[in-house]
Amino acid sequence: MKVIIGSRESRLAVIQSEIVIRAINDFDPEIETELLTMKTTGDMILDKTLDQIGGKGLFVKELDRALLDGKADLTVHSLKDMPMEVSPELPIAAYSRREDPRDALVLPEGRDEIDFSKPIGCSSLRRMLHMKKLYPQAHFSPIRGNVQTRLKKLDSGEFGATVLACAGLKRLDMEDRISRIFSIEEVLPAACQGILAVQCRKGYETPFLADFDDKLARLAALAERSFVRTLDGGCSSPVAAFAETDGADMKLTGFYVSDEGGQYTDHIEGRAVNCEELGRTLALRMKGGAGK
Repeated sequence: MKVIIGSRESRLAVIQSEIVIRAINDFDPEIETELLTMKTTGDMILDKTLDQIGGKGLFVKELDRALLDGKADLTVHSLKDMPMEVSPELPIAAYSRREDPRDALVLPEGRDEIDFSKPIGCSSLRRMLHMKKLYPQAHFSPIRGNVQTRLKKLDSGEFGATVLACAGLKRLDMEDRISRIFSIEEVLPAACQGILAVQCRKGYETPFLADFDDKLARLAALAERSFVRTLDGGCSSPVAAFAETDGADMKLTGFYVSDEGGQYTDHIEGRAVNCEELGRTLALRMKGGAGK
């Protein structure tokens, strides 16, 4: 048996795909695996913010096409980069154990504090809104590209700091670049940050992912994506969600910005098996409260 795994060609994407490949090989060493990398539209257009060019779907559409055309059997994504609506023809087959979901402050090499005379490189409105509360003196400028590209721009003196996901830095073995890790209370993570998703064609059997698929991450992902989807949140929407599971119970925290600009944070608790309903209920409650 041979399994072809499709991936974006960035170093982080390849590392994430290699995590899945190792899990398949650990499950059955007889399975032959092949990595197929490709550049997506989202990787190629770096001079515009995502909301200007069509959203995070631009990071997956070429990989989706490879699945549908049979060029790949699986594709691997950072789940936070996937659109909230997934085609039933391309279901998510497995969710990885969650890596550190928090965001991190990264400074230029050799610096130990932010130079506020320069912008903080940040293209995420969610991050900017949280960062403005922590650093009211800061100003921001968009920064796009893979982690190495962003760090190169940062170290060249273009920015005073940037904010990246801890998960990506850890998977790249670049934890030494982290200057500060923001708590969940300080900067609520993007929905599903730290979770990898493995996608396949409808009907394609994936028994070799049984040990890879993490049940707690799956429950958290379903809750968080339900919250964002109910609010019609996309890649550029200032919406965030984070689920914590303690045994059979779940606490889901959501962040929402109304059309009028009001910022709201709230949480809900309930049974983890009701994860999607918890997400919907919290979203509708917050949306209703914002309208009052």
